[in-house]
Amino acid sequence: MIRITELRLPLEHPAEALPAAITERLGIAPAGLLDFTVFKRGYDARKRDAIVLVYTIDATVTDEAGILAKFNKDQHINPAPDTTYKFVANLQGPPEIRPVIVGFGPCGIMAGLVLAQMGFRPIILERGKKVRERTKDTWGLWRKHQLNPESNVQFGEGGAGTFSDGKLYSQIKDPKHYGRKVLAEFVKAGAPEEILYVSKPHIGTFRLVKMVENIRREIEALGGEIRFQQQVADVLIEDGQLRGVVLASGEQIRTDHVILALGHSARDTFQMLFGCGVFMEAKPFSVGFRIEHPQTLIDKARFGKYAGNALLGAADYKIVHHAQNGRSVYSFCMCPGGQVVAATSEPGRVVTNGMSQYSRAERNANAGIVVGITPEDYPGNPLAGLEFQRQWESRAYELGGGNYEAPGQLVGDFIKGIPSTQLGSVEPSYQPGVHLTDLATSLPYYAIEAIREALPAFERQIKGFSMYDAVLTGVETRTSSPLRITRGQDMQSLNVKGLYPAGEGAGYAGGILSAGVDGIRIAEAVAEAMLGKNPP
Repeated sequence: MIRITELRLPLEHPAEALPAAITERLGIAPAGLLDFTVFKRGYDARKRDAIVLVYTIDATVTDEAGILAKFNKDQHINPAPDTTYKFVANLQGPPEIRPVIVGFGPCGIMAGLVLAQMGFRPIILERGKKVRERTKDTWGLWRKHQLNPESNVQFGEGGAGTFSDGKLYSQIKDPKHYGRKVLAEFVKAGAPEEILYVSKPHIGTFRLVKMVENIRREIEALGGEIRFQQQVADVLIEDGQLRGVVLASGEQIRTDHVILALGHSARDTFQMLFGCGVFMEAKPFSVGFRIEHPQTLIDKARFGKYAGNALLGAADYKIVHHAQNGRSVYSFCMCPGGQVVAATSEPGRVVTNGMSQYSRAERNANAGIVVGITPEDYPGNPLAGLEFQRQWESRAYELGGGNYEAPGQLVGDFIKGIPSTQLGSVEPSYQPGVHLTDLATSLPYYAIEAIREALPAFERQIKGFSMYDAVLTGVETRTSSPLRITRGQDMQSLNVKGLYPAGEGAGYAGGILSAGVDGIRIAEAVAEAMLGKNPP
């Protein structure tokens, strides 16, 4: 099979244009093309009046060897790689000691699924509830101002990614095509098949719920066990070797292999691990606001006359500005046609995030507009970043009125430095509600300064971006984990053998796909260690 990349066709081309373009590109007669599949389809919208679709095609031809020889110096025509996933182990019979996974977000889900498929019957501990019960609790905050600290946007089956846009693309290096395994399992569990080939696949919250449930059932059918509302309160370590975990109930589970797939908001667990001497270090993350515009404004700015085209869908954006004070301001987790959601997991704090459904049909576009910060901004021990986040989340709670409403401000007022008192044409989507105020004291001065400078600069990239009555909602603090539970080449903690830090919470992923990929990698490391190929 031959892979052709960068095959470009007009946006509104007829179906027959694609096979014709393939044969023309390869210089063969139509009869020489036996079959083809679209491996990837994206678009190039840099010229709004001439948007083109960009294909990656896997083609079966009559003379593969001849074509490859003919194009041996063409970087866009090569043998198609084998993306089939190959298990590193196939355990016969039950394991003597079962591996334990802490957390059932994207990383824990894929680690658990792959270990179960290899026969290791993992025990998965999730501090939150099953996804449908968790959804009810989350609505309790959004609609009734009632927070359940153990069941919310951050904690529960599916992890934080369940209440997001469900983005399934990443810029990680993936030479073994683990990302393909993640997507294939998601499709098997009910995700739309298009996620296998569109360049920016997404699922949306409602579809993620059903998909997560189906994967859970498969893990259980393969002998795995998922235990909900089970928080790990301690780890048992003997002479630098992990020997088990202790639950909040007091129950001990003995094991020599624990995957930590905590997510970035398990602050009490981070504190426990630090107290047990597990090596960790502070790392950079970002803080900022959510910004909302009419989705129609973003569509027109990005797609021009093609705004509303079904193949393009709701437009997204990715922008960055390097401020004069040395800070970088950039868009984060852009959610087309979505809503801003309450994402706190601790009482007395306000945190925002973005979410979209599969249709991306809501009236507003939203994105994080965030500023990069480093451990130099929050000196101290490796947990100092947690306290930095808490400081600004508590301040947002105060500015929002102390009832989980979020502080908000019109973009024009924010740039001028005056409080907002009345909304304009953009109605904010955040629930439980937005309390208009002055955001000047909601983040460190250097972040406010950088964002004030960036918003007019973004106007030059996206016309209307700094419209006066676009809405800023604060605060976005959980862009990534503020610490890294550092691991070695064997994927284990630097100073606790048998402990496998993984995913976003450990500082090794950023999003659903990359977390899922890391889950596969960590599952393979555990399997090999349990079989003596990589002994702890």
